[in-house]
Amino acid sequence: MNASAPARPWIDDPFTPAIRTGRGPLWLRGSDGSRHRLEVERWCAPPDRADHSVLERCLRWGGPVLDVGCGPGRLVAELLALGVPALGVDLTEAAVTRARGLGAAALHRSVFERLPGEGRWRAVLLADGNLGIGGDPAALLRRVAQLLAPGGRLIAETEPVELDERLEVRVEDGAGQTGPPFRWARLGADAAARYARPAGLVESERWTSHGRRFTALRRA
Repeated sequence: MNASAPARPWIDDPFTPAIRTGRGPLWLRGSDGSRHRLEVERWCAPPDRADHSVLERCLRWGGPVLDVGCGPGRLVAELLALGVPALGVDLTEAAVTRARGLGAAALHRSVFERLPGEGRWRAVLLADGNLGIGGDPAALLRRVAQLLAPGGRLIAETEPVELDERLEVRVEDGAGQTGPPFRWARLGADAAARYARPAGLVESERWTSHGRRFTALRRA
């Protein structure tokens, strides 16, 4: 990185080395002192049973599927293995490299940049807390609606309890090293549905699998 360039979250912080090694511990540290675990080891492992509840729905609906914030690419790689066309996008080059190493198709790009197939994706995934991207759920859900085909669905992983919060966070490792601050959001299913409606996304299903909660929202 150029010495004069500002540090970038998820890139110039402990997230990149953790993804390269596949090991934590790693947290999002809030400016209010709160700390939320990032499950690096799970993201770098094969899909678990909760993940398969998502994959089964994508298989039922048919592709193509866009995984926003795909990380190390476990969901994209598994979808491709199941014969479902899928693409991942992620801001972190180390994550994209790891995803491609699994055979996943992945782009080093923000969801808010121009993406292939806009308006033609049958499903978009926001798993692993990625509903918090950008700290502005309304803007993120409007963007997802632009990406989906008519009748397409967003699957978002929500918090296990009902909440609606915006906060400033940093990525922190087990040694107390932190990266630059950035905005993040944490939403329960009710808040996700509320922000989705103005974007033209209507909730069609909620479910819990192995302690994780998900909601499906259909583009009207």
